[in-house]
Amino acid sequence: MIFLCMGYFNPEKMDARPKAEIEAVMSECQPYIEKFYDSGKVLLDAGLESETISLRRVNGKVMTTDGPITKTKERIGSIFVFEAENMDEAIQLASLHPTTQVSKGEEFDWHIEVRPVHYLKKDN
Repeated sequence: MIFLCMGYFNPEKMDARPKAEIEAVMSECQPYIEKFYDSGKVLLDAGLESETISLRRVNGKVMTTDGPITKTKERIGSIFVFEAENMDEAIQLASLHPTTQVSKGEEFDWHIEVRPVHYLKKDN
């Protein structure tokens, strides 16, 4: 099975800290990323920028607005896609990601949402 994971954080909490502190926290992520990749099951891992444009069809036309569609304190900072046999294995694999391994992440509300994917087109 294919799983999509979204890594969330609280931008207000991260923006309130000095840049050097955030850089130090992010540098702690690298060993965990390597272990995550070493699983051999990661298909895609991407960090996301904060800029967001939402598209929606309204009265037959596609409209764009700045920002996410839903208003929330949390923001998606990363996404990753991997293969796992079932949800239990997906949880085990997602738990290797820095979002759950870097202790400082708790202060910034880091967490992961895991979702099974029912369709994914891959070029082979």
